[in-house]
Amino acid sequence: MNQAREIRDYLHLTVEKGGSDLHLTVGAPPAARVNGVLQALEDFSLNADQIRELILGTMNETQRATLDEDWELDYAIEVRNVGRFRGNVHFCRQNIEAVYRYIPAEIPDLSSLGHYPIMEEICHLQRGLILITGVTGSGKTTTLAALVQRISELRSGTVITLEDPIEFTFQHNSSLVKQREIGRDTKSFAKGLRQCMRQDPDVIVVGELRDRESMQIAMTAAETGHLVISTLHTLDAPKSIERIMDLFPSDQQRQIASQLSNVLEAIVCQRLLPRADVDGRVLCSEALRVNSGIRACLRERKVEQLVGLMEIAHKEGCHTIDACLETLLKHGYITHHDAVQNCRDERRFSSENLAARSAVKK
Repeated sequence: MNQAREIRDYLHLTVEKGGSDLHLTVGAPPAARVNGVLQALEDFSLNADQIRELILGTMNETQRATLDEDWELDYAIEVRNVGRFRGNVHFCRQNIEAVYRYIPAEIPDLSSLGHYPIMEEICHLQRGLILITGVTGSGKTTTLAALVQRISELRSGTVITLEDPIEFTFQHNSSLVKQREIGRDTKSFAKGLRQCMRQDPDVIVVGELRDRESMQIAMTAAETGHLVISTLHTLDAPKSIERIMDLFPSDQQRQIASQLSNVLEAIVCQRLLPRADVDGRVLCSEALRVNSGIRACLRERKVEQLVGLMEIAHKEGCHTIDACLETLLKHGYITHHDAVQNCRDERRFSSENLAARSAVKK
């Protein structure tokens, strides 16, 4: 049997290669996700006992007890001279497996992430609901952290975060930043949200709005004069609205639509695509900045009109995923294949249409 290295060695290799995640899977080599692609870190597979020993070595007794009871565990670990990681431990075919997400020590500036200017505008908002959306691994947590850091620099107040687990750690700037972890500092997102309303918050940051109760409390908090920022696992702006509405029974949706139209300020959806010009990935985004027309559309639940309204409102900070893809393609940052794979309207990326729009711009 081949001898496995220590867990810190695999985590170090992941960081050294520029990876985002380390996967420990029974019957496969330990693997790092680098620029979206898995790379094996050994030329041999690890068995169940080896994987179990690696994972349990990162956990304390309380965390092991939680895993035994819940069969799932989210937690954070700090490895000296390597870095901080978010771990998710779970069972597959009755074997323990895990994924570890690397959390850089330095929180990047918003300007370095590739976002449009709308993100800086969002940082100046005093109240309302902001949603950062995307699939797993699309950089939502990094964007959220960069937003919190920028807001804490710009305004004097209290920023309260609810996270599961705490990932990036913040320094106090002009604002106090109070980070609370689910399972250690509060029992749940919903309970933490309720209690933080009594803690004099100016900005409330929720790692993820996962259920109806949390969504309702978040909208109420935004309605009562707080800036609330959170994430959703959705692909684009229209699907984000649909996801919110689907959290509630049909007899409540008219009321929720009205409330959402009053509190929603922006939705920023993001994806990370492989770069065509150099190694790495590039950010592709869609931004909905709510104006009077979009508020009316939300109130009347005409989600199918959102894309058209976003295209019209590009001077107000809106842009669609297709507009962003076209810009990235024009600059040679992505391939035509990736543009077509990620677009909303394939016809927009036909050779004839691309050539026609290029001629018009000239």
